[in-house]
Amino acid sequence: MTSTIQHITDKEQKYLGGKGLILFIAIMNMLIPLSIDLYLPALPAMGEYFQVSASLVNLTLVFFFCFFALGILLFGPLSDKYGRKPILLAGILIYGIASGFCAVSSTIYQLIGFRVIQALGAGSIIAVSLALIKDCFSGKARDIILALVQGMSVVAPAVAPVIGAIILQFATWRETFWVLTIIGIVTLIIALGFQETLSVRERYKGTITGSLVRLFVVSKNMNFTSMLIIFSLFMAPYMAYVAISSFVYIRYFQLSEQMYSYFFAVNSLFAIVGPILYLKMVGRVTPKKFTHGCFVTALISGGCLIIAGPYSPWLFFIAFLPFTLIEGAIRPLSTSLLFDQQEADTGSVSALINSVNTLFGSLGMLLGALNWSNIVIGLGLITTGATFLAIFGWIIVLKSNMAVKGM
Repeated sequence: MTSTIQHITDKEQKYLGGKGLILFIAIMNMLIPLSIDLYLPALPAMGEYFQVSASLVNLTLVFFFCFFALGILLFGPLSDKYGRKPILLAGILIYGIASGFCAVSSTIYQLIGFRVIQALGAGSIIAVSLALIKDCFSGKARDIILALVQGMSVVAPAVAPVIGAIILQFATWRETFWVLTIIGIVTLIIALGFQETLSVRERYKGTITGSLVRLFVVSKNMNFTSMLIIFSLFMAPYMAYVAISSFVYIRYFQLSEQMYSYFFAVNSLFAIVGPILYLKMVGRVTPKKFTHGCFVTALISGGCLIIAGPYSPWLFFIAFLPFTLIEGAIRPLSTSLLFDQQEADTGSVSALINSVNTLFGSLGMLLGALNWSNIVIGLGLITTGATFLAIFGWIIVLKSNMAVKGM
């Protein structure tokens, strides 16, 4: 694996090198879970600090995710026109400055507003990071890098709540955003050493409007769009879990913020098994059979949440673990398949993959925050409902005349 990576990137990345480029991509992918998970333990306390409802505090998550999707859609195509590096540097700068303003917000509405700006910068970072994988890797090497990067990015949501809970023991929620500001500064310094991967010859030559129109051109590829919607449905239950997990453990099960962070961290670490499982199964099981296994596992997880999840934090934890596993496994599989469906317009492809995933994740957050009679059963219903919709779409694709590449 190392020799393949070195051959592709070392000569193009004078300062970062092949391994450095992969690490840089992984760091960029960690920014989003850090931006969400670092302050999760503080959500209940933030409601008390600002004297607002839990649903209003949750808007700091929901709005971040929605405008994160918008940032991806905006900056992904622009990176096809102007190159990856200038768009990346602009995004990191926006992200870092907005993180600092989040830390000094005096009202919940200011915090929501600055989270919106932070999300736009984050959208630029993620759009470019995924485009870099397609720019630099192909075939089996791309599968390996996708699984490796996504596996490494799981470290962030595993560690972030624990760090956030520790910060809360000595400081307030504001310090979590100062930590994000520092991370943004470090990422910007690394980005200065990154060398452009999209040559002037390969860039889109049309107008800015024309570059954004490429999103619609790619979306007309029904192979790409249908598979994107099916796989993106898995983001809704996972992000619903992220949005409500602190309320489930801290308020529903009456655990401490520190104990909640441990449950969340172990669940997130379990997601590392997903990409590893995918790598083990590549070449041994067809993508079709692998996807069928993911569907079955997701249904079992949703059923267990409904039946056993409400009775103890341990049963809730165990019931959701299978879904965490398959959600981690299906990401590199789906991304690789989606790249295969569209050869050109890499920035637009990257933008649509990330933004549609993010939009479904935002929908999951909104559904999770509804006034369920039982919040755990609500998550179980979201999980089973999203899976049934994915299965329905999958059956339509299999019975149609669409020739999905890589299947």
